[in-house]
Amino acid sequence: MSRNQSSKSQHRAGQGVRPEKQPRKTDERTRRTRERLGSAFVALIHEKPIEDVTVQNVLDRASVGRSTFYLHFRDKNDLLLSQLEIFLETMSTALSVRREVSNRVVPVAEMFEHIKNQRELYRILAGAGRLHDFFDLAQGYFARGIERRLKEIQRPPTPTQAECAARACALAGSLLSLLRWWLDRGAKEPPGEMDKLFHRMAWNGLQ
Repeated sequence: MSRNQSSKSQHRAGQGVRPEKQPRKTDERTRRTRERLGSAFVALIHEKPIEDVTVQNVLDRASVGRSTFYLHFRDKNDLLLSQLEIFLETMSTALSVRREVSNRVVPVAEMFEHIKNQRELYRILAGAGRLHDFFDLAQGYFARGIERRLKEIQRPPTPTQAECAARACALAGSLLSLLRWWLDRGAKEPPGEMDKLFHRMAWNGLQ
């Protein structure tokens, strides 16, 4: 998985910030290996607490050698963050990648639906005190993604670079606050309605 965006900034990660890595070209074999390790880790944390999962557990489940693991990840914390980043990269760029013609700046409905279906993982992260990792990473990813969308749809017209970046940062924060509120209430409201609510608030606030 590419982390060229997140390598530019420091993220809180358990015992400290993540040191920068040199970007690597991701070929198909590398992608498959990383997917196997990620899938194994996610399966394991559904079976026992994150702190009890070891690198060796992941290697055994994924049938991957130790040297191969350390070619891709520093430790299990790095592996966890990579899984969060895959999701955030996908969601934060989805509208731009598919060139959606709309005034949406974030695929809120799709993201909320996915998270609703993965509420057990959300519970696991919360129980392990790792939700801050998700939200810290998410702020940066969605701020970049929203800024890109604001430029693509040119709404509001021709904002300055600084204004566009500021608005994107504010909207990313609002999105994550809305997500927390929705989850804390039991994810009762339909994701599609949350999408409409977010974008009503976003555009009314930008007028």
